[in-house]
Amino acid sequence: MDRSRIWFLGQAFDRLTMPDVVAEILGGTERPFRFVVTPNVHHLVRLHDDGRELRASYDRAWRVLCDSRILARLAALRGIDLPVVTGSDLTAALVPAAAKRCLSITVIGSTAEDCAKLALLHPGLRIEFYAPPMGFIRSETEIARCVDFVVAKKSDIVFLAVGMPQQEILARRIADNSEARGVGLCIGASIDFLTGKQQRAPQWVQKLSLEWLYRLLSDPRRLARRYLIECPRIFYLFALDTLSGAQEEAPRAEVGR
Repeated sequence: MDRSRIWFLGQAFDRLTMPDVVAEILGGTERPFRFVVTPNVHHLVRLHDDGRELRASYDRAWRVLCDSRILARLAALRGIDLPVVTGSDLTAALVPAAAKRCLSITVIGSTAEDCAKLALLHPGLRIEFYAPPMGFIRSETEIARCVDFVVAKKSDIVFLAVGMPQQEILARRIADNSEARGVGLCIGASIDFLTGKQQRAPQWVQKLSLEWLYRLLSDPRRLARRYLIECPRIFYLFALDTLSGAQEEAPRAEVGR
């Protein structure tokens, strides 16, 4: 597979497979902190609408992986091969691999109970946990506490589970600290899926690019606006980008490497 970075809808993506990414992460835990983001439809719409802080984080990211089969299908209409490596699948692949190597993981977000359950499910995994308060991203003091915790624990992998765009902004702030090490992943609710607190859509639903509908039906009050009002704008952005004749192929950027 061509591993060059490509551009689609104004965003750079890495053309890497799941085994590629897992191997890179496991092999890079001793290096200065760098992080992985997994944009989906909602993320790209947010970037286009009002994403200055989010854009700065994406530009700083080490790896940018497509989290959406819908994005991959739209890219295919342009003749672009965009591999799908979802954040949830990547987290699910990394956790047992990290446990096998007795690696340490710092989790920012989630709950102490879920982290304890994750450790029980994967003996050998060493987990450090910190839960910032709601709205922490608006407080420099609280951001500093998160960064200091990551720096102090020196874990091999850092899971940031505080939601978009907070986790991406926090990842960039951690990367700004020269003493931070390891690889960070912005994972959203992935730990909930691993512990069984939430259920992902069946594989056949995922393959039909309907996981968004499954999630909407499971929590309509919280997700209706996202999936019925915000996310459909991706088709407008795709049409606009197509009509503009945007050049999608570009050399791999040095930013985030």
